[in-house]
Amino acid sequence: MAGLAGGSSRRPARRRRLGPALAVAAAALFIGLLAFGVAAQSPNTTIDDSLAQGRPAPAPAFDLAILQRGNLGPVLQQRLAHAFSSGMLAIRDLRGTPVLLNIWASWCGPCRQEAPLLEQAWRTLGRSQRTLFLGLDQQDVPGDALAFLRSYSVDYANVRDPEDDVPRSYGATGVPETFFISARGQVVDHVIGVISPAQLREGLSAAQTGRPSGVRSGGARRRSR
Repeated sequence: MAGLAGGSSRRPARRRRLGPALAVAAAALFIGLLAFGVAAQSPNTTIDDSLAQGRPAPAPAFDLAILQRGNLGPVLQQRLAHAFSSGMLAIRDLRGTPVLLNIWASWCGPCRQEAPLLEQAWRTLGRSQRTLFLGLDQQDVPGDALAFLRSYSVDYANVRDPEDDVPRSYGATGVPETFFISARGQVVDHVIGVISPAQLREGLSAAQTGRPSGVRSGGARRRSR
């Protein structure tokens, strides 16, 4: 009986020692999860930091479903036929061609303000200067996105990201945002918000020459959902 009593008295002591340790472990786990959540929500500033120092940044890779092939024109059609040969488009397949990458969504009011300017620039500058305009529709319903493109007679290529993983990899936190990518696959300009005609011309020049022009604030913008 004495032995049994001794064993019983040791068990509560062990529980008392385990209590603080479990509390510390639980607190550490909570802090770790909180830090992970903050990091996951924090914008990726790699591209903007590089541009702010006058250096281009590698364009993050993506391979996305084609929402609309658009009318590339004879020169870009011949150059990019292989890139558009399937239902997916990868940024690596666009090497050798300057790219204007515009991130948008049909639920974005400022994107409606910007759409006519982009379409006009594509018809008058993009095709003639052999620079691909590529829309990236995010967090959207395909039918709504296609209706948006039809309503503004947009006939340049578009891809779609059902979430916002690719935009976040570029550091985008809202719509619209526009990135200019050189023929070497490097981001050389970033406009946050509705782009102006002057910013569009400067961005196209940066993409075509490969010389970075920095990060610039545009007009209105909506935060990503």
